[in-house]
Amino acid sequence: MYAITGITGRIGSELARHLIDAGLPVRAVARDPKKTVEWAALGCEIARADMTDATALTEAFRGATGVFILPPPVFDPQPGYPEAHAVAEAVLKALNEAKPGRVLSLSTIGADAAQDNLLSQHTIIEAQLRKIPLPLTILRPAWFMENAAWDVASARETGAIQSFLAPTDRKIAMVSTKDVGRVAAEIIEQDWIGTRIVELEGPRRVSPEDLAEAFAHALGKGVRAVPVPRESWEGLFRAQGMKNPEPRIRMLDGFNEGWIDFQDKGSKAIKGRIDIGPAIAALVADAAH
Repeated sequence: MYAITGITGRIGSELARHLIDAGLPVRAVARDPKKTVEWAALGCEIARADMTDATALTEAFRGATGVFILPPPVFDPQPGYPEAHAVAEAVLKALNEAKPGRVLSLSTIGADAAQDNLLSQHTIIEAQLRKIPLPLTILRPAWFMENAAWDVASARETGAIQSFLAPTDRKIAMVSTKDVGRVAAEIIEQDWIGTRIVELEGPRRVSPEDLAEAFAHALGKGVRAVPVPRESWEGLFRAQGMKNPEPRIRMLDGFNEGWIDFQDKGSKAIKGRIDIGPAIAALVADAAH
């Protein structure tokens, strides 16, 4: 039995479908039981648990061959990242109590960055999970290609995408969430001992200009990448409702300044199969429905 948290999201659902297609039993772990109806119809066990509820998580993880941990994203954390600490403590307690066969935790590129930023939430969670006396794989994927879903409307309506990544010709590690789900399914079926880190990026690095080109191809019209001036970021983020935008700003600085990256520029990272063109084409197609 494989217990999958975050099963209602892009990565958790992709992982679960690979396991189901392989004929493996899946336990869908979610806070809202209404969102697990489709998984129950596919034959999954259902476990209701919030990621900060150690008691519910313990029951969800008990008897599992493998557990997939997907921390809920927090884009506007409180100072000191109490949200990440709460998740880390609950998950650690549940894993120590339930003692599943092995654990796969989704982290991120930049979890090892020395400078504080939004991704430091994963640094906190990684540090706690390393305490468990169980086989642990920490999967660190690159920037998600599907983050560009926010740009579909702008690309279609204005012929431009607003980029916080700059300069717009600078390439960074990106990966499709479909590749993340597929690789996660391959990993969680493996046997290993101890703790290991797996880095994952796409088949090639991608710039904002590459994103614009992919949109242009998918939409059949010209699309350009327009950098958003850094001095405007805080005001923009606060206007969107953020109360603590500094961690997000520092994360973007990390990508733009190069101190958020994989070890050795990704030379040892697993390379995904999905390039930026097909990933953007899928987002455009989804938005049309």
